[in-house]
Amino acid sequence: MTALDTDLVSVALRDPLALIAWPVPRWEALIRQARRADLLSRLAVALKDARLLEEVPAAPRAHLEAALVVAQAQEEAVRREVSYINKAIGPIGVDIVLLKGAAYLVGGLPAAKGRVFSDVDILVPKQALPEVEAALMVHGWATTHHDAYDQRYYRQWMHELPPLRHATRATVLDVHHAILPETARLKPDSGQLLAASVPAAGDMRFRVLAPADMVLHSATHLFHNEELSHGLRDLADLDCLLHDFGLRSGFWQELTERASDLDLARPLYYGLRYAMQMLGTPVPREALTAVDISHPSRLLRPLMDALFLRALRPDHPSAADHLTPLARRALYVRAHWLRMPPHLLAYHLTRKAFRRRSVNAA
Repeated sequence: MTALDTDLVSVALRDPLALIAWPVPRWEALIRQARRADLLSRLAVALKDARLLEEVPAAPRAHLEAALVVAQAQEEAVRREVSYINKAIGPIGVDIVLLKGAAYLVGGLPAAKGRVFSDVDILVPKQALPEVEAALMVHGWATTHHDAYDQRYYRQWMHELPPLRHATRATVLDVHHAILPETARLKPDSGQLLAASVPAAGDMRFRVLAPADMVLHSATHLFHNEELSHGLRDLADLDCLLHDFGLRSGFWQELTERASDLDLARPLYYGLRYAMQMLGTPVPREALTAVDISHPSRLLRPLMDALFLRALRPDHPSAADHLTPLARRALYVRAHWLRMPPHLLAYHLTRKAFRRRSVNAA
């Protein structure tokens, strides 16, 4: 068994048919890994769509069937939440661009099938933030961060408001004005993303990013994220989007050209590289050639492979080796390094360290 094969979830998503011959102990390990990766529902959908669910042994099948029920309940909850968001923001006349899971769901995309949601993300113009926040607060949302430094951190440096939680439903909403922090090294133009957004096919009250931009946002979010415990779920999102949009005429050329226009060629390079390696995502040779000019140096590339091919596995001991914790810590620091200039990063991490020490002391 290779190191990558300890990640049973990727093996399963690449070839669901092969699972039918698995012994029950291997199924048990798969179920544990998939649950930790938030991919149990997606795996269940893949097996159901392939008409293989009934052939799964009874014990793991019970977990998969339960995951399908959870996914359906979450889908209904997100649709309700999106409706509440429209009720709050719709009257002020600001276009609401749904992001990530909510966009896949309302846009009717295959990436929504079996998708597990933790919150809803929206993108609005930066100048509309005060009006949008006020409208949401009137309808029951409130900030989750009350510390003065946290408020400054989000409002001055980040690409979003502090997360908002609804007072009665306890649902979480992230309101973005960009897809990367203002202090980040890469500077994708939010105006271009908003201008190219399209009406959501499933609900014309909302907009979603254009297909190429949706892929670029998925890759950028994943490869600039300091927390990779659900990295494989995000990579699976990217795989679904590429399978879907990749069938459209001209998509791959548009994707690579758009990545260059938006200064997002490097995260796209990583997205295509690891989607292919881990999930077998089909990518045309021309697209690979176009993004290859954005690869890291020859010395850095093996290091990034060693880090990401560990950190993107399910966050479960059975999918890890002795270097996995080190890989996750290194990528945590890398993400912050990409988000902030050195002086701000040093200040931010020092403050977080002192806060953590104070909490532990208490």
